[in-house]
Amino acid sequence: MKAFVLAAGLGTRLAPLTHHKPKPLIPVLNVPSLFYSFFLLKQAGITDIICNIHHHGNAIRRFIESNELTGLTVTFSEEPEILGTGGGLKKCEKLLGDDDFILVNSDIITDIDFSALMSLHHRSGCPGTLTLYETPEAATIGYVGVEDGLVKDFRDMRKTGLVSSMIYTGVAVLSPEIFRFMKAEFSGIVDTGFTGLIDNGGLSFYRHAGIWMDIGTMQNYWLANLDADSVMKDLAGPMKRAIGISPHAISPEAIISPEAKLSRSVIGKGCAVEAGCTITNSVLLPGVKVKSGSTIVNAIVDPYSITIMDEPKQNRKKSW
Repeated sequence: MKAFVLAAGLGTRLAPLTHHKPKPLIPVLNVPSLFYSFFLLKQAGITDIICNIHHHGNAIRRFIESNELTGLTVTFSEEPEILGTGGGLKKCEKLLGDDDFILVNSDIITDIDFSALMSLHHRSGCPGTLTLYETPEAATIGYVGVEDGLVKDFRDMRKTGLVSSMIYTGVAVLSPEIFRFMKAEFSGIVDTGFTGLIDNGGLSFYRHAGIWMDIGTMQNYWLANLDADSVMKDLAGPMKRAIGISPHAISPEAIISPEAKLSRSVIGKGCAVEAGCTITNSVLLPGVKVKSGSTIVNAIVDPYSITIMDEPKQNRKKSW
């Protein structure tokens, strides 16, 4: 089975971080978000990956090619003009061939069991299976309507009236049948491919109850780094064995004065934190220099900008 990883998005909701770096390379706990998807694929025995690229596409290509991802073969689908989740997938129809394939977003941190997902998909007899996740924030994020064990709607766009506490995680197993309903131009996969499968063979679903974090917004990205005990506990070892890197809060390649105070923060590669600094509830991306005596609280910092974040909601961590 092959995989298609969506990595061409503009990442506008993560600006200003994405002004200088593509979203798939924005690190979560010092690991590029894209590599969390690569890890899960390799763990499930899926080693042939097609990755679409557009925004800072050459940076993604160079980064992947410069890292030794032993056992993985990554093919790039370049989009001179961005095609969206639907058009980007349609462009790769010939590359994906005649077999079922797995679709993965590159901006999620999760421990979805891809092997269990594929097994359920094959048993279902449906041309597509979506991975769903239950959260009290479903109404805000976008709930999925389900009935009789099948996906029937998305945020009531089909006027079914079906409401649930589940959302689509950005992970699916799909049959080539989906390409019948997709457009080659800019389009979304939900209102083309997924809707087509609902009406022609059905969409089954797999419930995921473990780790799932969407890093698509600044607030979510900040929280994914700071509320990540389960990520480091459950994913670090397997990820290290699979692709040679693992999530960690403090990069060994950062220079931190023993007279600096750090609390619940993530410090990236090449950062320099001088004496007398206090850094609390913050994420420092690679290359940030913090001058002596500085105080950084509730912030995301890259070498070009600093963004102050709101205090997290008390129930936010529970929903993850």
